[in-house]
Amino acid sequence: MTPTSTSTSTLTSTLTSTEDIRLVVLDMAGTTVADGGLVEQAFTAAARHLGADPDRMIDYVRATMGESKISVFRHLFGEEARAQEANRAFEAAYAELVDAGRVEALPGARETIEELQGRGRTVVLTTGFARATQDAILAALGWQDLVPLTLCPANAGGRGRPCPDMVLTAFLRTRAADGVGQIAVVGDTSYDMLSGVRAGAGLVAGVLTGAHDADALRAAGATRVLDSVADLPGALA
Repeated sequence: MTPTSTSTSTLTSTLTSTEDIRLVVLDMAGTTVADGGLVEQAFTAAARHLGADPDRMIDYVRATMGESKISVFRHLFGEEARAQEANRAFEAAYAELVDAGRVEALPGARETIEELQGRGRTVVLTTGFARATQDAILAALGWQDLVPLTLCPANAGGRGRPCPDMVLTAFLRTRAADGVGQIAVVGDTSYDMLSGVRAGAGLVAGVLTGAHDADALRAAGATRVLDSVADLPGALA
């Protein structure tokens, strides 16, 4: 096969799989929901609650944005009881910020979700937060009924990103796709990208509205990098 015919074949295959996406798994904070530094603020409060110096830990928190929060605290504090206490303090601090009106949708996020669903695709929202925090964010945005399914690590057996469990749970529970190649995974962190790759998703797209830059997203397996989630309908067209 000549180089030209190989290139054409690859392009055709890519276009076909993109057009055939049936299930879109979207991250929340940093992807569809503006973070505005709230995760770092809540982490700082949690670290101080345990008498720890947040400045010594913040680089790790930034590097692991997108991962299940309890997993981050297990790494930082080691002992399970302290990790659980830190996680509770984090969730309480984040809930206070949500209650104070500090959470808002990223521009075009709701419109993107509605457009995708209007074209017959199923959208699932996922997060590394606990269910109570996820529900508080959805309520603050008025998104409780926006999508048919929302998932946190506890809904997928307890394992969050970079494990593929939430993506595969969305696949199994919605029955929207015939195979994992018809799934698109979209997020703002390396961990989002890794979870999509490990799930075998047909499209793994990073967005530049959150924690990690284009190089980090591509290094973790992003097949597309978009300026924001608002560009997703066009990428799937």
